[in-house]
Amino acid sequence: DTDPVQWQVLDRAFSGHATMVLIGDPKQAIYAFRGGDVTTYLAAADTATKHATLNVNRRSDEALLDSMQKVLGGAALGDPKIVVHGVTAAHPDSRLVGAPSAAPFRLRMVDRERFDVRPGKGVPIGELRSHVAKDLALDVKALLAASPTFDGRPLQPRDVAVLCSTNVQCQAAWQGLADAGIPAVIAGAGSVFKTDGAAVWLSLLEAMEQPHRSSRVRAAGLTSFFGHTAAELDEAGDAVTDAIAETVRDWSDLFRQRGVAAVFEAATSANGVLARLLSQVDGERLATDLRHTAESLHDVATRERLGLVALVGWLREQMAEDKQSVSGARTRRLDSDAAAVQILTIHGSKGLQFPVVYLPSVCDRFPRTPEVPLFHDEHGRRCIDVGGSQAVRANIGRAVEELAGEDLRLLYVAMTRAQSQLVTWWFPNDKNTIHSALHRMLFGRGPGQPDVPTGPPLPTDEHAREIGRRWEAAGGPVLEGSEWQLSLEPRLAASSDPLSVRQFTRKVDTAWRRTSYSALSSAATAAADQSTLQVGSEPENPPRDDEPDLPVLTAVLTSAIGPTPVVEPVETTVVSPMATLPVGATFGSLVHAVLEHTDPAAPDQGGDLRAEVLHHIDEQLVRWPVELDREVLADAVVAICDSPLGPLAPGATLRQLGRADRMCELDFELPLAGGDDRSYAAGHGSLRDLGGLLRRHLQPGDPLLPYADAVDDDAHAQQELVGYLSGSVDVVLRVGGRFVVVDYKTNWLGGFDEDQPLTAAAYRPAALAEAMTHSSYPLQALLYAVVLHRFLRWRLPGYRPEDHFGGVVYLYLRGMCGPKTPVIDGEPCGVFSWRPPIALVEELSDLLDGLRPQGAVA
Repeated sequence: DTDPVQWQVLDRAFSGHATMVLIGDPKQAIYAFRGGDVTTYLAAADTATKHATLNVNRRSDEALLDSMQKVLGGAALGDPKIVVHGVTAAHPDSRLVGAPSAAPFRLRMVDRERFDVRPGKGVPIGELRSHVAKDLALDVKALLAASPTFDGRPLQPRDVAVLCSTNVQCQAAWQGLADAGIPAVIAGAGSVFKTDGAAVWLSLLEAMEQPHRSSRVRAAGLTSFFGHTAAELDEAGDAVTDAIAETVRDWSDLFRQRGVAAVFEAATSANGVLARLLSQVDGERLATDLRHTAESLHDVATRERLGLVALVGWLREQMAEDKQSVSGARTRRLDSDAAAVQILTIHGSKGLQFPVVYLPSVCDRFPRTPEVPLFHDEHGRRCIDVGGSQAVRANIGRAVEELAGEDLRLLYVAMTRAQSQLVTWWFPNDKNTIHSALHRMLFGRGPGQPDVPTGPPLPTDEHAREIGRRWEAAGGPVLEGSEWQLSLEPRLAASSDPLSVRQFTRKVDTAWRRTSYSALSSAATAAADQSTLQVGSEPENPPRDDEPDLPVLTAVLTSAIGPTPVVEPVETTVVSPMATLPVGATFGSLVHAVLEHTDPAAPDQGGDLRAEVLHHIDEQLVRWPVELDREVLADAVVAICDSPLGPLAPGATLRQLGRADRMCELDFELPLAGGDDRSYAAGHGSLRDLGGLLRRHLQPGDPLLPYADAVDDDAHAQQELVGYLSGSVDVVLRVGGRFVVVDYKTNWLGGFDEDQPLTAAAYRPAALAEAMTHSSYPLQALLYAVVLHRFLRWRLPGYRPEDHFGGVVYLYLRGMCGPKTPVIDGEPCGVFSWRPPIALVEELSDLLDGLRPQGAVA
């Protein structure tokens, strides 16, 4: 878009200092609506002292290239400086063999006589378009039925392209092919908001907006979302309308809770929308547009927080926009990836190539007078006339002339997409044909003549055939009649193979999976009870799954360590700040979220930590709704932040460790035995291999050593470590120069006697060691230790595990009672601290990587 004067400045600036090479393509000017400017290209070319061109065509066969050159050669494409020069072909022989017509360039001429039109008169354009669409479909059908080859391989439907000038013409070509039973897809034909899919969504959203209005509800009932007909709605009376209204109300509630995507999923799963659509001829196209529109609606509603009323307004605006070009998320997607004839606009075809190209609409151009003319003045400057001056008529003429030149370049682009065969049509219409580039090229000039006049008169049928024969004799396109009879329609060969259901013959690797610690820990139970292996709906906000339900854990602890003693030493009778708070996974998720987002070292609520905690409690209760006293929970969280963290973080509390020393929710995804790299040379370990590692590295009396017996069975041996391990560490704390894994637990370890409140005694060190041993938490601690080890090895320069790896701390939050938390033998209640041997962590990391330990049971 650079002004021509600027090229002169650049030329002087570079003269004598450097060589500037300009690589240009005048065909880019077909993108004038995007700012492509052929005048700027020509101005830049004028500054060059040397000109070079590519004179070898590596796309088209020699016979096709020579035939096209007879028509295009020497022609000035809108400017005397843009002339079609001769080139040589890199393919001397035709690569298309076995086609019904061997002619490389075919011109199908439509006569007036078949339309009962007097000589000299034009045929109505609507009738011509219908005829050409039918002729196109039959010719493509005959081509595919002949089973030709291209470059030694069978010609496929996707090797055939139909190039049209407008999206409307693309749709007409698709309809003609579909009526003939030929699979075809439209590539990027305009905006998805100009399709029936968008109109269907508008009807549904309007009904969801006002489900009490029967007119809107019935309009939605006529769409593919419900599939009713007008007759069904009329015959059924209010019964069907009421049923539709009830569904619409449900979808309206679903929209408010989960968005457009959930509505579309409900419609496709419960209402059978896709099955209904795919039973139609145009089903794939409409289904694609429906899904595309749904994704666009969901995206904008989520991103801009639009309610139903605002979303309806937004969709109306998108449908009302009239843009010359579309791109990105608005552009229609392919409706099928099956082998199909490709239909696309000429603008969209630039840079592409196809063995066979059909141009059904290059004789169909209606000249439109621009209301606001865009043109270049005598100095080559780009102008727009918005003033309505006396010179506006002359400026309109200049704009129309430039558009006519662009049409010639567009014809050149369309014709040069073909590799072996090009088929086009000429037909007699006194308004559209005479302004088309093909008519001007064939009937306004002879071979080799540079000038391409505007609007040569429409010839009679006899004169048109005579001119066509002249071009054919000169080596141009082969002239053909455009005549066909329904009884002579060629038919594609039908398969003789019997119909059958496709058989699944591949073997599914059920060991490979994307798993987590909790999934691995529950595998033994699932292996013993196959009834638990089922797929169900996943909640929108799944609660944490690493804290067992209250009855299960209480039973385990009762059998393991006995009930909580009635009489406790004085120092352990401190009542838990969470004694009156609820239990359950949702409550645990709430507390985790509050601790994750609260920064105890830097409160942002006027320096008051409690106010900071209350602020985050109110935020998280929206996502994790639990009936509780928020004031009590705030006091409990403050107490947790002021509790000692034990021997692995001596003298530290959460309040003292700010954001600079903590990393919350460290997400990880570790490849197991190479992940999805099939070439990775690794074996497959299993959970049972953990037993040997623990026995080899842990000293007698280690609180987690008993877990070795828990994994030493066949159920754990069946859990191969292959695929990916994913999860999230609650928080990693930096204490001094060491890094510690921290996991929050809200488990209730006390009894149910209302006369004996929950105290720190239930979370004394011995009780926590038993609780860890009789659950799957040792596996979690081991895996998270490996995660921290690998992360530090990857991100910390000079990492030495013996110096930097600090171990694992489990914070049983109900036992953390603030500064008054009892400390027994140097370990505070509510805190379980464990620093595994570095050799154990390294060998477990190797096991996850596929290196089985020596002596492991296969």
